[in-house]
Amino acid sequence: MAYPTNSVMARILWCRRQKRRANGRLDLEEWAAEEEGLRDALRNQDHSHQYRCGPPEVLMRYAIGLQDGRVLLRTGAVGLQFRLPGTSH
Repeated sequence: MAYPTNSVMARILWCRRQKRRANGRLDLEEWAAEEEGLRDALRNQDHSHQYRCGPPEVLMRYAIGLQDGRVLLRTGAVGLQFRLPGTSH
């Protein structure tokens, strides 16, 4: 299941690049939360409870990362399952 994992990892790297460009503490926290959500999707975990007492924007970004990561993993797994014979990816 390398392709789905690669998709999530590419998104994690994108979040890291965005953190370097962050404009302020809240922006940085949002990108960090989204990255954490993506990593939790890879680990099949949910740490949203840790974000409930913080800014709602940060919780939302964690949830986006978690949901997007799960979708990337499921979509990639379905794509691998229904790959046509003779194709390689």
